[in-house]
Amino acid sequence: MNARIRPPRHIVWSTDSIDLSDPFQRRWYIRQVLLHGRAEDIRALDLDEVEALLDDLDLPPDLYAFWKMFLEQRYVER
Repeated sequence: MNARIRPPRHIVWSTDSIDLSDPFQRRWYIRQVLLHGRAEDIRALDLDEVEALLDDLDLPPDLYAFWKMFLEQRYVER
């Protein structure tokens, strides 16, 4: 499966394409979106995948805490 994308420059400025079928590149891209993405970029993410990867994304502590709380709150509101 070839899942190459051309990421927006406000998210990724170091390369023209990313292969989302490569687990390393996919994790890296999700991290970049959480760090630099706009609302529409974040909406495009699979939040279940973000939750599964959250502990491995090495986010800054405040951002990690925000996402941890947000993802846990999703289940309370369901």
